[in-house]
Amino acid sequence: MTTTESTIRREIGDRMTTATVAFLDALDDDLRQRAVMVFDPESRSAETERRTWFYTPADHGGLPLSAMSSHQHQLTHRLLSTGLSVAGYSAANTVMSLENTLDLTEGWGASFGRERGRDPLLYWVSVFGTPGDAVWGWRFGGHHVSLHYTIIDGEVTSTTPHFLGADPASSPLLGPHPLRPLADAEDLARELVHLFNDEQHAQVVVSTKAPIDIVTANRAQLADGDNVIPLQLLFRGRLPDPYDEMMDKAQQSWAAKADLSEAQHEAVAFSMAPKGLSASTFTGDQREALEALLDSYVARLPDGLADIERAKFIGAGLDGLSFLWAGGLEPGQPHYYRVQGSTLLVEYDNTQRDVNHVHTLWRDLTNDFAGDALAAHYREHEH
Repeated sequence: MTTTESTIRREIGDRMTTATVAFLDALDDDLRQRAVMVFDPESRSAETERRTWFYTPADHGGLPLSAMSSHQHQLTHRLLSTGLSVAGYSAANTVMSLENTLDLTEGWGASFGRERGRDPLLYWVSVFGTPGDAVWGWRFGGHHVSLHYTIIDGEVTSTTPHFLGADPASSPLLGPHPLRPLADAEDLARELVHLFNDEQHAQVVVSTKAPIDIVTANRAQLADGDNVIPLQLLFRGRLPDPYDEMMDKAQQSWAAKADLSEAQHEAVAFSMAPKGLSASTFTGDQREALEALLDSYVARLPDGLADIERAKFIGAGLDGLSFLWAGGLEPGQPHYYRVQGSTLLVEYDNTQRDVNHVHTLWRDLTNDFAGDALAAHYREHEH
């Protein structure tokens, strides 16, 4: 790590520490106990909770906005802004506000056994450990938002898993342009896939039908053969009936509509060896298009961190990546794509709700939740 990179990570780590301390100082003892969790990699229960994450309208763990005062809301958003660029923060807020639009779309009927199922106040913040300690972290999550940060020796060391989704992906506004908070993740990928010639298409498009969700789902660790997890299992424990049964029926309906064969399921299944077409074979225009697509993901981070992540795939770093597509090539057709290398994983799907429900995921296959960096820290320091 260069001195400049270390300085950037420390400066942003300092902002996170300051914002987290201010947030926690504004809580009474009861709320603080709900917000703060143990950070202990040697404790199975503590580490399981730190690595548990969701992108469904599940209980994400920690303290929800619904339990906070207006001032505490502001302090939560101040903390959230330290982990995102201005554009990334705007996108996350737009995704959260779409809960109201989704409630309207569904006729105000969703509940999941709660007073309100689609609720822009059901977003949770969790702090692991004590801000300013040698090792600590925080997460923010709710429906279609799941963000995770780990700070080691004052430096932001991990920013993944990083998930943003949107339902609806596109909704009308007054004027000619719809509201599409994650438009870049779809449009830039489609621009790329249309640049391939017939021979390249045969390697890129592994299935003419798309899976109904991201295939890696919310697994803490990934393994060969991982595929779509049934919707009813993507919650913190099973939902009470009849909601669990409703989720099961929705899953079956989506799967029947997608109608993937066993071979197509296998074609899109995750493997540690990247599938699709290697970027080392891309033309200049194709490389530029892939760089632009990946930049749309890392640009969600604060500027300095985004530059650090961007440097990993610009130029020669692109050669180690592969691009995979499944489904239709045109707007309105169910589609899925994946960009993968030895460490980087980007995953996207838009199939549900008549192709108006987007999931985007960025992971570091070696350093999610600071896996490698945390292990190195514990080898070098006594705890």
